[in-house]
Amino acid sequence: MTTVRIPNWNRAGVLPPFIPSRPVSQDRSPYRVTLSDLIEHFGTTPARRKILAGFLGFRAALHDMGFVDGFQWLNGSFTERVEQSRLRRPPRDMDVVTFVRRPPAFKPAEHHRYLFDTDAVRARFLTDSYYVALDTQSQEELVTVCTYWYSMWSHRRRDLLWKGFLQIDLGPGQDTVARERLASLDALGGQS
Repeated sequence: MTTVRIPNWNRAGVLPPFIPSRPVSQDRSPYRVTLSDLIEHFGTTPARRKILAGFLGFRAALHDMGFVDGFQWLNGSFTERVEQSRLRRPPRDMDVVTFVRRPPAFKPAEHHRYLFDTDAVRARFLTDSYYVALDTQSQEELVTVCTYWYSMWSHRRRDLLWKGFLQIDLGPGQDTVARERLASLDALGGQS
């Protein structure tokens, strides 16, 4: 997967839906980015680092359950500059849709069932989580569900501002480095 750098927030405090200098480029929302770039770009405050730690914990639980093939869309107040917006508060969680090809004959173990309870996942991992099974839906159904999530996430509900969001590979290959980088940011402490 080819990745891009996470664009800076625009004047409205959101990720731009496309790169203004290249309006017809394929480098647009959802921006395909690395997990390390996510940590670097958004791990700027203790509240944000706590959410990132939760997200990494959520990914580890998904990997433990066998969910390693797919990608995740990330959005919500976490991807906005809410601290400097009219809200003047830190983000509370990260919104995540996991698009996954489940392992053959998948049946979650009892100790993994909480991963399908949105409230339980939010409480434990600070992640507002939803799933799309890539392996059980027709192409038409996948287009419909992707269109739904894109239309939900490509704007803010409160003012209809057009905005961008991110895409991360679901595989566990980047997670160790990301956890190490997050730990080093935590060790530095404070806000950057």
